[in-house]
Amino acid sequence: MLVSEFHYHLPPELIAQEPLPDRAASRLLQVEAKSGGLRDLRFREFPALLQDGDLVVFNNTRVFPARLYGTRSGARAQPVSRRNPAAREFLSGQVEVLLTRQLSEMPNEWECLVRPGRKIGLGERLFFGAEGELAAEVTGRGGFGERRIRFAPVQDFFAAIERLGHVPLPPYIGREDRPEDRERYQTVYASERGSVAAPTAGLHFTAEILAALRGRGAETAEITLHVGLGTFQPVHSERVEDHKLHREGFSISAAAASAVNRALEGGRRVVAIGTTTVRTLEYAASQHGGKIKAGAGEADLFIYPGYRFRVVGALLTNFHLPESTLLMLVCAFGGTDRVLEAYKHAVEQKYRFYSYGDCMFLGQGGD
Repeated sequence: MLVSEFHYHLPPELIAQEPLPDRAASRLLQVEAKSGGLRDLRFREFPALLQDGDLVVFNNTRVFPARLYGTRSGARAQPVSRRNPAAREFLSGQVEVLLTRQLSEMPNEWECLVRPGRKIGLGERLFFGAEGELAAEVTGRGGFGERRIRFAPVQDFFAAIERLGHVPLPPYIGREDRPEDRERYQTVYASERGSVAAPTAGLHFTAEILAALRGRGAETAEITLHVGLGTFQPVHSERVEDHKLHREGFSISAAAASAVNRALEGGRRVVAIGTTTVRTLEYAASQHGGKIKAGAGEADLFIYPGYRFRVVGALLTNFHLPESTLLMLVCAFGGTDRVLEAYKHAVEQKYRFYSYGDCMFLGQGGD
């Protein structure tokens, strides 16, 4: 299967650069499960699409300000102003680091992406903050340009990250992060710190929408998957089957596992809010014969057309980049032709795309 089969044309002006003032005002494209028909709705209508007894599962991960700007060893220490995440040029000695996964706490080691990548080698020391409040050493390299870095001990590492870090807006949002992004690039139910990208399907929910779906008789549960490289890593191979996902940490509570298993045993629909929720549930089920067990681990399940879903019966998701693993997952779930036709409709109707964009809701109908 070729990666190029998951291409579609998207005019750049449809890439949302700003969130809507009202989360629930986003547009929602419903792909009807049986007919494949398309309905243009608003997200505040989402609770009406649920069935009595549905179990709606959310990813409660919380984004932290994982993008750091600093200087390299040998460069003159200086405060580094916020820079456009889409920028490709850096002043001499300046660096950008995106923390993607914590590898250990003692010592405090992280997997990360760095820019300018070619100039930052093993043994390089990196400093963040006007007085070098955080310092790290590059200790390893990964296969696709990642680095492994080890931070020098500090009294409260995450407090320093909160002061010095920036919201890791995706590169297709061509502006600096702003203080309001700390709240808006976050779901209203986010609680477990650890993601470098928001589970964007959840950005549309408000407290009122959550209350409305429970009022329709839907049950809710929360799992955690910390979004890292596995979610937004580009596909470098020509064949889909040759791509390998990075691992991402997840946890499932006893209450969530019990809720999912009860729904499956009772023939009730499990509605996943976002592709990260899909991957977590399907990975967990693949490890335990179709059942969900409480626990924590690292998921690296790559879902593409041909995959047989064990758990998820409906999916709410944002619109994803062409040729991305996220689009492949949605095509596996809804059927490639049906999903790409829905994307064509969304482009024609000028839906807003990607993280701060609109969403779609579809039932299972994979290839």
